[in-house]
Amino acid sequence: MSATFAAAAQRCWALAARWLGWRPDEFWSATPAELAMALTQPDDPGSPAPPSRETIERMMERDAHDRRI
Repeated sequence: MSATFAAAAQRCWALAARWLGWRPDEFWSATPAELAMALTQPDDPGSPAPPSRETIERMMERDAHDRRI
C-alpha cells in the first residue's frame, strides 16, 4: 500500500466532515466499521445490517464512560 496512514486518515476525515458533519472528536471516536456504516447508502445491498439493540446499548455505555473520563 503506497498511501500513508496520515493521508488515508485525512481522506476519511474529509468525507466524514463533509457528508456526515462529524467533528474531529466524533471521527476519532468512531471505529472503522462505524465510519463505513455511516457512509454506506441504506438501500445498498452490500450495506451492513443496522446495529442490534445490544450494540447500541454498548455504544451508549462507552459514550457515557468516555464523558466521565
